[in-house]
Amino acid sequence: MAALTASPSVSFVHCSGALGLDALHALKSNPIGSFHPLQSFPAPRPPEAFRGVTIAVDASTPALLRRLNALARRIGGRPRRVDDASRAMYHAAAVFASNYVVASVAEGVRLLQSAGWSRKDAEQALVPLVEGVVANLRRRGIVRALTGPIRRGDVETVRRHLAVVENPDLYRMLGAVALEIAREAGLDPAAAGRTKRALTGSTAATRRRRRE
Repeated sequence: MAALTASPSVSFVHCSGALGLDALHALKSNPIGSFHPLQSFPAPRPPEAFRGVTIAVDASTPALLRRLNALARRIGGRPRRVDDASRAMYHAAAVFASNYVVASVAEGVRLLQSAGWSRKDAEQALVPLVEGVVANLRRRGIVRALTGPIRRGDVETVRRHLAVVENPDLYRMLGAVALEIAREAGLDPAAAGRTKRALTGSTAATRRRRRE
């Protein structure tokens, strides 16, 4: 309980990406803040892992906010203020760009295993593909990095995929997101319309084609 009666000169900072300053409400008589590196840490990593990484910061006082900004820069990061109002959206974005990438790759691995590959071989085949995609994102940005059948408006390939994937609803959901990117990248409107119809076809029809 000593922390609850700490001197006002002491600041308390948490490192959660999902929680706002209200997580430290019991300590609000002192300056409170948050410091969250937007990076994946499944295991300990060296200090160099912070270089170039965005670090979400917030604080209840301007002085503490300046200190957290300075700390972020000192370890090579790029501080950005993320307040309580946008904290959940910020963290959801991180989940899409991190955890759900792993989930998507896992789905790809599962499909290759269904085709007779070992898990090790599937991972060894797909991880370099993911690394190439990340490199393209870095160099070209999201819109110009998109490739594949939806970017081309290749409806027949999309239909073949839907006929064999084990989770067509997931394919449709991600395909709809990819289609919006493809539209922005300049996909012909007629091709976009055909692709959308292929993606939004009934699940029953997809299952019927799979049985056939």
